[in-house]
Amino acid sequence: MSTDERLRRWRMVLGGEAEESTAQGLSAEDRAVDEALAALYEGRPEGAGGKRAAGLGASAPRVARWLGDIRQYFPSSIVQVMQRDAVDRLGITRLLMEPELLGAVEPDVHLVGTLLTLNEVMPEETRSTAREVVRKVVLELEARLAERTRAAVSGALDRAARTTRPRHGDIDWDRTIRANLKHYSPELGTIVPDRVIGYARRNHSVQRDVVLAIDQSGSMAESVVYASLFGAVLGSMRALRTSLVVFDTAVVDLTDQLEDPVDVLFGTQLGGGTDINRALAYCEGLVTRPAETIMVLVSDLYEGGVREDLLRRARSLVESGVQLVALLALSDSGTPSYDAENAAALSELGVPTFACTPDLFPDLMAAAIRRDDLGAWAATALAD
Repeated sequence: MSTDERLRRWRMVLGGEAEESTAQGLSAEDRAVDEALAALYEGRPEGAGGKRAAGLGASAPRVARWLGDIRQYFPSSIVQVMQRDAVDRLGITRLLMEPELLGAVEPDVHLVGTLLTLNEVMPEETRSTAREVVRKVVLELEARLAERTRAAVSGALDRAARTTRPRHGDIDWDRTIRANLKHYSPELGTIVPDRVIGYARRNHSVQRDVVLAIDQSGSMAESVVYASLFGAVLGSMRALRTSLVVFDTAVVDLTDQLEDPVDVLFGTQLGGGTDINRALAYCEGLVTRPAETIMVLVSDLYEGGVREDLLRRARSLVESGVQLVALLALSDSGTPSYDAENAAALSELGVPTFACTPDLFPDLMAAAIRRDDLGAWAATALAD
């Protein structure tokens, strides 16, 4: 790399204040990129002291132009980071309620979370644009996750339906031969099977009940998006009876909206307190077949209700035979913030408690259907 190129890069990294020390002028394109960065990262909020060096101001047209600039100069992954920084650093959240601005953004999971927090105060003229932004993100996530989820869950249900007394037409010859190789008879020149493995007759009835209980407090925005999508995918499978419940201090059952994950998302109301015990009490009322029920609690476990009641309720569910799993987060965002004391207490009750990425969730559901040791599964999956 030449000295000039190295100085150019340092100038772009350090911003306008480094122009004199690097003695490095910028091309017209570099100047435009530098101005887009300066508007976000060199600005100081009013009242912070000193003259405002740059910024996006409170003008929607100005923000829309800036959004167009960064989409021109940066890849979409960087654009999404800069959009999140703009919301956090410059307080432009209220401008996201303007249709022209929403049309210029790069949709992603974090933006969906921000829009959902504005759901109750969003003007009617913006709502249709916001739904289109959310739908675009949902379609991208479905393309990434839906088919894999269906395949993993269907495979687990099929394996759970294996039988050692199959009819002749249902024999799994490959597995039967592998299981009986040690019974090969040289005299007969064939295998004398000790056990026959095959498929049970396809069961068109509901094989498992799944209850998703989603904490919709503000810190759980990304998890709400992913959990709602998975709820819609699982709800589309006939072999599962899926219920989806969201909660803060109140509980809302969104099961009747599972056909459209966008409707589910706009049925949530991010923010507010948390009463996990109340949510589990409602979900307990949905359980009719404890031994066939998988209940997934998606929450950071910061309980605003009575902690002892929450633990008593969780113990009751586990003792009844329900497979209860606590996901501290269902997101790509790394290590979540959570109540470590409640997480440890639930683990002691036999409730597997861990964070999970969306890419691992299909395997988690498959392991739950197979009745694997979910604690051991999590330790292996998360280590990998």
